[in-house]
Amino acid sequence: ESKKYFWVTVGGPPGKHVFRYHYHPSRGSGVALDLLEGFSGTVMSDDWVVYGSVCEKLRLTHIACNDHARRRFNDALKERPKNKKSPGLSKAEMGLNYYRKLYAIERRIKTLSIDEKTDIRQKESIPLWQAFIAWIEKHIHRVPPETTLGKALNYTYKLRDKLSHYCSDGRLPMSNEKAENAIRPFAIARKNFLFYDTPKGAEASANMYSLLITAKHHDLNPFYYLAYVFKMLPQAQSLEDIEKLLPWAVNNE
Repeated sequence: ESKKYFWVTVGGPPGKHVFRYHYHPSRGSGVALDLLEGFSGTVMSDDWVVYGSVCEKLRLTHIACNDHARRRFNDALKERPKNKKSPGLSKAEMGLNYYRKLYAIERRIKTLSIDEKTDIRQKESIPLWQAFIAWIEKHIHRVPPETTLGKALNYTYKLRDKLSHYCSDGRLPMSNEKAENAIRPFAIARKNFLFYDTPKGAEASANMYSLLITAKHHDLNPFYYLAYVFKMLPQAQSLEDIEKLLPWAVNNE
């Protein structure tokens, strides 16, 4: 009957993504440190200060999610009075227009190789980003910072390097979409079970969701995948045997 937390992380190389749910009573930096222990590479998250400080401590590259920045411009557009008419696009619409073009590039290169993605991002996305930031610099001091639009401009400008960093590596996503989508099934199901009786029960649920969502991501039927794992796991005698039970190693048939 008190507030506790489920942390969701998504990682792994292309084709071997793992979704991990982790229960903990705290939302402090110590949990993030434990989750990222032994990891090297790039971490994408929102702008919550804990992530930045932990990445700095562990010497990890910390980048930002563009969905969070785009959403702020969308919120600003929603606040604009519908009966207000002015020539041309509003500032919120202009911000969204830059993002539409950037996301359009990502949709077009989705199936390309890592090197091809990097090359196109360097040639097309980087100039767009430079134009976007130049536009923000022109308008940021003309908009009150406490307004929704002002917050969108300041958020994007503050994180401009972290938001555009994905252009340097074709392996990196533009947004944290996979992690955010992984939160939704859990949030919906939570309304059904409402409370956990014990921390052990919450931990067991987190482990189960880690298996189910990872299996679903790899186009496996979660029920049949779990049945297969429960059947074969007692026979696993080595790390190699266990690795054969991971979702991407299991035949969907």
